[in-house]
Amino acid sequence: MRVGVMSGPERGDAAHKAARMVDDARWAEEAGFDTVWVPQVPTDFDALTAVALMGQATERVELGTAVVPVHAQHPIALARQAVSAQAAAGGRLTLGVGASHHWIVRDMLGLPYEKPAAYTRAYLEVLNSALSGGGSVDIENDFFRVHNPLTIAPVAPLPVLMAALGPVMLRIAGEYTDGTVLWMADERSVAEHVAPTITKAAETAGRPAPRIVAGIPVCLCAPHEVDAARERANRILGEAEVSPNYQRLLEYGDARDVGDLCAAGDEAAIRARFRRFADAGVTDLSVRLLPLGNGRDELVASKLRTRDAVAAIAADLR
Repeated sequence: MRVGVMSGPERGDAAHKAARMVDDARWAEEAGFDTVWVPQVPTDFDALTAVALMGQATERVELGTAVVPVHAQHPIALARQAVSAQAAAGGRLTLGVGASHHWIVRDMLGLPYEKPAAYTRAYLEVLNSALSGGGSVDIENDFFRVHNPLTIAPVAPLPVLMAALGPVMLRIAGEYTDGTVLWMADERSVAEHVAPTITKAAETAGRPAPRIVAGIPVCLCAPHEVDAARERANRILGEAEVSPNYQRLLEYGDARDVGDLCAAGDEAAIRARFRRFADAGVTDLSVRLLPLGNGRDELVASKLRTRDAVAAIAADLR
């Protein structure tokens, strides 16, 4: 199982945040991580711009978006941006996309969200054609009429992953993409729901075995602080209560909130939780570092301890 870290969801003004994200990527590469995942937060830094910047400061580490909402821009526009960022990153981009949630697409952007699965399938048809390097995109489906020449192409194969939680989206991901990027999926939901559904769809479509990227918060702490870590995860990362997509995914597993999903405790506890995800079928972990403490100094120190511990565990899992 490959292990990577998330960079980007923390607060900060654009100038300082850009520099910090570049530093995160540089550190992740030096620490031996396989990947850096950049969430596309609705109110925050552009993920593909971050990938382009990170790519200039690194040489080896894979850089992925987790994920770019498909409703926010035309698939041709996204393809152009992704190909440009991939070139800047030396071919190391993995493009994660997703249908997002009603409270982002409908309530924030003011766009229709009645048929997200059908729209995503149609979107991927156009996006995949644009990323194939064929020179022209000629796709007509229920949502798009595209006849667009392209003079740019990926500098290397550009993997596409899809945020897929329910069975329909997982089947689409298996048929049209290289795998899925998850959030709010515990070990049981991966083993009994995600992995079988997407793998069967990929096999039926004649595609290779899909990647399954699971995002989880991680906090290195003393055993008596585990409950506090889970409470903090629920406080700052809790989304299930406003996202029906996450609520439905939780029904497939044992976790009831993001606190239950959090890998918290000493190094042995975190390592054991990572191994359970690997045994469930997860091919990649995307770690959201979750610091614990009172005040900035304690939080920073906690984050540094956690990331060093995760780096050591990741090395053991290779």
